[in-house]
Amino acid sequence: MTPVGCTGKSATLFTFWSLPTTAQLTIESVPRNAAEGKDVLLRVHNLPGNLGGYAWYTGEIVDSNHKIVSYVIDTQKITYGPAYSDREKIYPNGSLLFQNVTRKDTGYYILLAIDKNFLSKPVTGQLRVYPELPKPNITSNNSLPEEHKDPVVLTCEPQTQDTTYLWLISNQSLPASARLQLSKDNRTLTLLPVTRKDTGPYECETRNLVSASRSDPFTLNVVLSSQYPTQELFIPNITAHDSGSYTCLAHNPVTDFNRTTVKTITVYAEQNYTGYSVGTIVGSVIGVLVVVALGASLSYFVYLRRTRRYHGISFTLTLVLSPEPR
Repeated sequence: MTPVGCTGKSATLFTFWSLPTTAQLTIESVPRNAAEGKDVLLRVHNLPGNLGGYAWYTGEIVDSNHKIVSYVIDTQKITYGPAYSDREKIYPNGSLLFQNVTRKDTGYYILLAIDKNFLSKPVTGQLRVYPELPKPNITSNNSLPEEHKDPVVLTCEPQTQDTTYLWLISNQSLPASARLQLSKDNRTLTLLPVTRKDTGPYECETRNLVSASRSDPFTLNVVLSSQYPTQELFIPNITAHDSGSYTCLAHNPVTDFNRTTVKTITVYAEQNYTGYSVGTIVGSVIGVLVVVALGASLSYFVYLRRTRRYHGISFTLTLVLSPEPR
């Protein structure tokens, strides 16, 4: 009878045997999920006795064209096959090390354990390689959207495979709102339509099985619509050119009464200041907010509430019409 093991140019034919169920030959990927550029070990467990050597193949069938490397135990002879890439290293215990893995290494691998009688035991292992995610960034389809009019689409870039996308507003999870819509893959966030409360900051986070990364905060600049006047007037990035008199006209459609108030604001370029008067703001400020309300009666007086934060962060003026004591 011919030997039980024979080889050919395009395929390898072996007689296989089964191990007892208590000592099944297995392959473990260490780590289970690998990042591109790292090393991965296909570790062999429960090797049978009386072994003569090993052979590793790519794919899910034993084919000499897919042979990576073979090892003879007695002579420690190593033979490389067509699928060898100069990044694989076989150990005497049959384990195979992949160095500097790429996504192309993802797939199945077969270890053929051959005993001294040329009986062979195949076992399949799997290698999973994922990219190390780059730091994401947020892009907007509209740099100056108009309040109550324009939709805004925020996109988490770049797009990568096998990636989970998460969004944060002011370092919190997205609130439940019919105006906030996520794409199927969560990579884009749409605001329908944008309001002044949607300035953010926004952050997007990307995750896969081997890494996670978060974008820098992104602030949306919203242009207040003249079609929807409100009690607030916001002047972003205020400069000395914004100095002047501001008039607010309030109208009550029920009583048809009107009321106006004028506020003169002067902005200086100085950084340090210790105080301010009702009519003058001294300092470097980035915003002015004027609020006026009109009631159903003309018996009103005006009082001023002033709030501020130092070091040029923000400045708020609030003018409120309140019922006059009788």
